[in-house]
Amino acid sequence: MAVLVTGGCGYIGSHLVWALSDRGEAVVVLDDLSTGFDWAIPPEVTLVRGDIGDPALLDQLMADGAIEAIVHFAGSIIVPESVTDPLKYYFNNTVKSRELIAAAVRNGVKHFVFSSTAAVYGNPSVIPAPEDVALAPVSPYGSSKLMTEIMLRDTSTAHDFRYTALRYFNVAGADPKGRTGQSTRGATHLIKVACEAHLGLRPEIQVFGTDWDTPDGTGVRDYIHVADLAAAHVVALDRLRAGAPSLVANCGYGKGFSVLEVLKAVERVTGAKLPVTYGPRRAGDAAAIVARVDRIHAELPSWQPEWDDLDTIVDHALAWEKALQVRNRR
Repeated sequence: MAVLVTGGCGYIGSHLVWALSDRGEAVVVLDDLSTGFDWAIPPEVTLVRGDIGDPALLDQLMADGAIEAIVHFAGSIIVPESVTDPLKYYFNNTVKSRELIAAAVRNGVKHFVFSSTAAVYGNPSVIPAPEDVALAPVSPYGSSKLMTEIMLRDTSTAHDFRYTALRYFNVAGADPKGRTGQSTRGATHLIKVACEAHLGLRPEIQVFGTDWDTPDGTGVRDYIHVADLAAAHVVALDRLRAGAPSLVANCGYGKGFSVLEVLKAVERVTGAKLPVTYGPRRAGDAAAIVARVDRIHAELPSWQPEWDDLDTIVDHALAWEKALQVRNRR
């Protein structure tokens, strides 16, 4: 039996695929390669190119008990785009997730780990945000993910089916071994953008909003290393296999850095000034989102983050950007 990883050729998904492969797990990746790369996963992993919204394909993959668990990453992730094209997000993130969940129920797949997001909180009334604070997403992206959480909750009530929804905060960095990283062209992740600007791949970095209600006026986020996030998925999967109940948990470090603090970290690591410009706020952004992390440490006690250091995150991201330049020139 194998673990089905949807979107496994993408940024976060590929890190989990490597983590599962490293421990000897059988993995099947389902990815349409619209933003992912087939070279981002180990060569021994089975890759199926296809759509998570295709019921016939899903039934074929899950037939005869071939799949023991699902880890679901596939979806659209750009917050400003979700504001201008909401129906794309409700289709890719909500409608297609419904098809995946339905296929899991039809085929007796009982364990499901979902890539959710801190965007379900919007502008939380409490910071750090606990999981039970009022959910009020301010973007269709956040709403589309929240709808999937609700479907998982209701499905687990109605069927022999348990899930974990990990609400990611800002994911950054790259595989410490240099095997994969954020490779999508035009990605909007701040640390990736800053590293690209340092390398001359972008003319500038634009700071969106300097009038937020934060100490320096720029947005504050909780940055988590992608390798630590992948490790949390592995532990969450093992927890479900051991018979634990469904869980919704924040996945972050519990501390925030402003946009300007992140840019200063990139300048520290690179030893060079960055080309920065300032503009208005973007639609769908929030002032500050930081994780309260009591629950994840209580429920996943074996999860011990290894890379909880902003400069280290930047260093790994920069190393990947340099390696990616070499790959792209081949």
